[in-house]
Amino acid sequence: MITRPLDLASRLRTEPRSLDWLFFMNGGLIVVFFMLFGSQFVIAPALGIDFQLPAESGAVAEARSPTSFISVTDSGQIFAGDGLRSLAQLPGWLRDQAKLARRQPVLLVRASKGVKFSLLTEITTAARATGFVGVMYAAVEPSGIAGRP
Repeated sequence: MITRPLDLASRLRTEPRSLDWLFFMNGGLIVVFFMLFGSQFVIAPALGIDFQLPAESGAVAEARSPTSFISVTDSGQIFAGDGLRSLAQLPGWLRDQAKLARRQPVLLVRASKGVKFSLLTEITTAARATGFVGVMYAAVEPSGIAGRP
């Protein structure tokens, strides 16, 4: 008697009998909303912290304004536009970007230091085949070049 002085359990309403369908409907709607309004950026992996551009002398002097860009990691992941793309999906995305460009389309490839040359060659070939006039590779100006600070 001391443990239940107000007798609250007797004043509670009874639980609903047949609302099981409502719980399944709520679960289904949550799944539908995640599928419709979910973002690829939440689940898709991003560029790693160790992403480093290669160093090349004259990188700043030869820079041009690109119309599109992609990022390629050491593991071969290609990030183009709104998320991760495979090498097979890349030509379709490049074709759409070349059509959107108002002037001659130029692609900037931001490739990390350890990206295989064969992958870069395939990307360049796909870009040229889909209408890009130029393909540039991002690089940084190395420090310690003769005649420079």
